[in-house]
Amino acid sequence: MKEQIKKYFNRYVVFNDSEIDLFYSKLKTKTFQKKEFLLNEHSVCRYNYFILKGVVRSYYIDTKGNEKITQFAIDNWWVTNMESFIKKTPSSQYLQALEETEVLYLSKETLEELYIENPKFERLFRIITENMLIANLRKNDVFLQMKSKDRYTDFVKKTT
Repeated sequence: MKEQIKKYFNRYVVFNDSEIDLFYSKLKTKTFQKKEFLLNEHSVCRYNYFILKGVVRSYYIDTKGNEKITQFAIDNWWVTNMESFIKKTPSSQYLQALEETEVLYLSKETLEELYIENPKFERLFRIITENMLIANLRKNDVFLQMKSKDRYTDFVKKTT
């Protein structure tokens, strides 16, 4: 697990072993079963999750009662409800494991402590957040015109 995190981090910012050890010491691990929720609607998202293995979907239920998937997250991706996580407000979305999913996770408070202990972590998460923003902008441009089934098919094609 530690090597997986190190390899992922070093794609963006180079960390030495002691820095990785510091970060890793702050993480907790959990396995979610298929269909288990990481986050329910109206709950405050307290954690940012790094997927070691598995798939998580983010979705909301529209006014007609239909599920609207907003994101799929796979191995080596961070997933959270960013607005709820940052602002500590109730989430308008669900996070649900689509298969048995093993994650590492940390709280906003822990992340803020890491930023103070080593500014390289703040730089890392800024880059990750920028990449998430770019991905969301691209998704909005392309995928909002597609049906949910077509979006899922496209996602599967791009990740296999």
